[in-house]
Amino acid sequence: MSTEVQLAAELRSVRGTRANNRLRNQGFVPGIIYGHTDEPQAISVKAEAIVPHVRAGVKVYDVTLDGKTDKTLLRGLQFDALGVELTHFDLLRVDPTERVTLHVPIVLKGIAPGSVGSGGVLEQPLHALHIDCLAYQIPDSILVRINLLEVGQAIHVRDLELPEGMHLHHAPEAIVVHVVPVRSGDAAPADLATGAQPELVGKKVEDAAKDK
Repeated sequence: MSTEVQLAAELRSVRGTRANNRLRNQGFVPGIIYGHTDEPQAISVKAEAIVPHVRAGVKVYDVTLDGKTDKTLLRGLQFDALGVELTHFDLLRVDPTERVTLHVPIVLKGIAPGSVGSGGVLEQPLHALHIDCLAYQIPDSILVRINLLEVGQAIHVRDLELPEGMHLHHAPEAIVVHVVPVRSGDAAPADLATGAQPELVGKKVEDAAKDK
């Protein structure tokens, strides 16, 4: 689950490339906050206050601006030409009670024993999960451990351990990942006559609004 970070912001009274470059030279990062009934606002925050959290993958920020605090989601990032320095960010205001529906990627963890020397192939029918949850609790991914999967075994949607309050929009019996026996190719006539085994063929498996 995404960590929540407190972030103090200041309004940007002057906008444009030159003004933004001056801010960056002073140790600030320009950005924008928008969404819900409030108008978009050009803001800036200290680089040291946001950059470490961006690099750590934090997506939820409680932004304090003019004495008011809004819960926000990080929706866009821009970096310099080398991809090193954060040059701009977009934050979307969210209602803490609002639920959102979206797709979250599945990340497999470990190595399935059945796919290593046991004549099996790992297949992943589902690469993302269709979920709904509170807007500020959107997970970056869903981790699925496969280190116990043998040939003929599967992990179904019903087997997943999910954060509290998250709902899945999949049938419980849907297969997330499984290990299946290696499928044989069609045998040539000569192979059938001699009883030779056909060649085994394995099957290999496989946001930003930028407002300134």
